[in-house]
Amino acid sequence: MPRLHITAYTEALRGRQVVIACREGILRDHLAAVLADLKFLQRQGIATTLVHNMANRFANQQHFKRFAERLPATAIERVPVDTDFYAHVLDHHTAAHKLIFLERKALCDATGRRINTLSTATAQAAVSSYGDLITNANFKGIIHRICQRIDGGDYDRVHILPASKHAIKHELFTIEGSGTLIANNFKERFDPVHGPADIDMVLGILGLYKRKGYIKARSRSYVAARKENFFITRIDGIVVGCAEALAVDTETVELGALAISTKFRNQRVGVFTVEAFVAAMEARGYRRLISLTNNPRLAALYDRMGFTPTRDPAFADRQAQSPGVQMYLYRLR
Repeated sequence: MPRLHITAYTEALRGRQVVIACREGILRDHLAAVLADLKFLQRQGIATTLVHNMANRFANQQHFKRFAERLPATAIERVPVDTDFYAHVLDHHTAAHKLIFLERKALCDATGRRINTLSTATAQAAVSSYGDLITNANFKGIIHRICQRIDGGDYDRVHILPASKHAIKHELFTIEGSGTLIANNFKERFDPVHGPADIDMVLGILGLYKRKGYIKARSRSYVAARKENFFITRIDGIVVGCAEALAVDTETVELGALAISTKFRNQRVGVFTVEAFVAAMEARGYRRLISLTNNPRLAALYDRMGFTPTRDPAFADRQAQSPGVQMYLYRLR
């Protein structure tokens, strides 16, 4: 099960409105899971609204009663059955920081892989390739409308999640997420690692890549003892990437432990992190930067950014520590 980073993510959500929109059939099938996740958000002091379109008939009265009993701090809104559910939600909740649509399926690309993050431009340009992403055949049009609202400043973040146990909790409180985030105004910062909370997030992100064999393990004590050489990228105050500076000689530094949360792939967070790291190392007086990786995504990023593969004998000792792993060189100013 993904690790929850409750303190960091709750701080980012404090004082902001989260709206969860769920159609009747999906809500009925996943009622216990949705109630549990909303109850969890309540315990963190996060303001929530649940929008649904369950018919106001006798068979559903028991569900309405459960809403009132289990979610006293959550605003409950019922959309009339004969009303366009998505249009109603998008037209009536424009003050929300996060709008979450719970659906039958995840938003996937043409290969069937879940899409983690999209800008509105990317979402609208690629919408024709999404295929059978959700059982509602009209959802492609909804994505266009969502993007219009984000571009117009009505929403900061819109999430599309496959309804399941812990779906909302994992989307909002884990590094990996559980669905797709559509947004534009990511606010990025590159900072040195400070306290235990930063270290927790670094270890969580590194753990994603360690399991794939792309990064060597770092222990908590290792990061804590060298935290002046670890850096983190934040988006909206949340740690989404990290990097480590390893001195090779007086003029050369190694970029190690470069990792980006899978939730923010394809949003140029890697480019921002490498560029910020380069600037930080130039400020420290280094002239050259090396990095070793067998991660094809990172190798492609280095190629695009002007790194060159190298077998420079000056770094033979370092290469010998990672045989078979490609080394890249980048000249600093």
